[in-house]
Amino acid sequence: MRENAGPVSWRYWIKVHASDPTALLALGLLVVFVYLIAAPILLLLGDAFQVHFADQARTGQAQGSFTTYYFERALFSPIAQDIFWEPLVNTATIAFGAILVSLVVGAPLGWLLSRTDLPGKRWYSTALIVPYMLPSWTFALAWSTLFRNRTTGGTPSWMESLGFAPPDWLAYGQLPITLILALHYTPFVILLFGNALRQFDSQLEDSARIMGAGRLHIARRIILPLMLPSLVSACTLIFAKCLGDFGVAYILGVPVGYDVLATSLFRAISTSQAGMSAVLAGTIVLLGVISVVIDMRLLRQATRFQTIGSKGSMNRVSPLGKWKPIASAWVLVVFLVSAVIPLLALVLTTVMHRPGVFTLENFTLDYWIGTGLGTTALRQGILLTPEFWRATTNTLWIVGSAALGAGLLGLLVGIAVVRSPIRIVGVALRQITFLPYLVPGIAFAAAYLSMFAVPRGPLPALYGTSIILVLAILADQMPFASRAGISAMMQLGKDPEDAARNVGAGWLKRLTAIVIPIQKGALVSGVLLPFISGIKGLSLVVVLAVPGTDLLTTYAIRLVDYGYTQASNAVVLMICVIAFVGTVGVQKLTKSNLSDGLGGK
Repeated sequence: MRENAGPVSWRYWIKVHASDPTALLALGLLVVFVYLIAAPILLLLGDAFQVHFADQARTGQAQGSFTTYYFERALFSPIAQDIFWEPLVNTATIAFGAILVSLVVGAPLGWLLSRTDLPGKRWYSTALIVPYMLPSWTFALAWSTLFRNRTTGGTPSWMESLGFAPPDWLAYGQLPITLILALHYTPFVILLFGNALRQFDSQLEDSARIMGAGRLHIARRIILPLMLPSLVSACTLIFAKCLGDFGVAYILGVPVGYDVLATSLFRAISTSQAGMSAVLAGTIVLLGVISVVIDMRLLRQATRFQTIGSKGSMNRVSPLGKWKPIASAWVLVVFLVSAVIPLLALVLTTVMHRPGVFTLENFTLDYWIGTGLGTTALRQGILLTPEFWRATTNTLWIVGSAALGAGLLGLLVGIAVVRSPIRIVGVALRQITFLPYLVPGIAFAAAYLSMFAVPRGPLPALYGTSIILVLAILADQMPFASRAGISAMMQLGKDPEDAARNVGAGWLKRLTAIVIPIQKGALVSGVLLPFISGIKGLSLVVVLAVPGTDLLTTYAIRLVDYGYTQASNAVVLMICVIAFVGTVGVQKLTKSNLSDGLGGK
């Protein structure tokens, strides 16, 4: 019996896994994502501790030797202040400033949209999210168009055309970067805080008031503790996003020497300082991980404040009364400042020879469809420029391929995590696909550059090819795609698959005929959401794209570098149209709405 036990068990094992290869699928996906996600990050962190070829003479050590040279250079050398400490302080100052402004602006808006009789609540609930639908650096370009001064040259700003020379502190640096990021991420506060307020039971306030508690006491002891989880989540999300935001600081900071960690990292990569790039990227990753861990810990502690609603719970709408006109005006002003004015400035700039001059002869369509413009790198309007259409084609197929791959893999991850009989593999797969969420885009790009800039085993060097962009975008979007797949599969029982198995359907047939049709909505979300994010993303691709593989985002930034303001704004508007239409399309296909949860009519 013992002699036959081995062959029998192996034949049984093969038969079982041929009919249900979920365990094999989980193991295969784990290997794939270790290679695409974990390996680049670990390799990048390892680059901070080994001597690189260009630094052998400086360190006096052989290439590949263990070293602390790059940490010493970043933290204690004469240039440490410029390349590390000052960018770190600037990054922290901007992030905390953006959080403060977002809370001041977003919390009242969340309350107005969720707990009052504000006119047009449902429309505003969607309209106020528009800034987040668009690339953050869109508004940096708009700010530059309105407030740029002679410090960096180029075409005059609107303010200059109107006879006002903006001071440097208004045109560049900390103030505009902070305000732009704050307005861009204020929707986080509106959505999270507004949803929490909507679920808050008004009877708790009534009970406290009956017991003699004043408004301040109720706010401090009841409302604030219950709202704390949503506010903490919004703050940590904004902090993590500000860490890796590259475009805004690049447009409004770099021209005047104002660096953050993201732009300092970009400069290190551009000058082939692999060791310093690893130190800077590792710092960004560490700060991102710390922010998410703090968020998770605080939310876990905040569960002691949770309440359980019932049929008797109430979400009372507070009448604004005489304050209704003032509240409506405030909401309208925020919408105009955060969305309408910036976009209008960009649109008008693209049809003006001289920005801010409203005379008939100053208006033109040259930057869209003109010919013979007389500029060095742009002889025609963007709609007649081959480079623009090449960038558009690259964007659609590169981002589209990555999004499709992320959506399909996300669904497979969901199947593997929920159905895998090997629990530890499912848990590992869930965690590793979430890892890119902890790594800001530009740091993840640095990891991919470290991994694929040179041949790795059978793979040739991928830098300069479209493949590295597809892989990087796919891996970067896996946290969203995998969570969509896992959530969908957790809601799908085994009965439909068991019934198909009983009539002889194989695993692949069950997948294509049952699972995918049932989970069509999750698959659509897993494809379209990464597509929209990839379309407007800059921090990830700016490091990996070259002129031959330009996307619309990197093409627009190159035009900014050339000083072609009108043309770059035109390209950005095209990106905005694609991102906005895509966002609305996702809502239609998934039958969701950005205002869901905030209520109102």
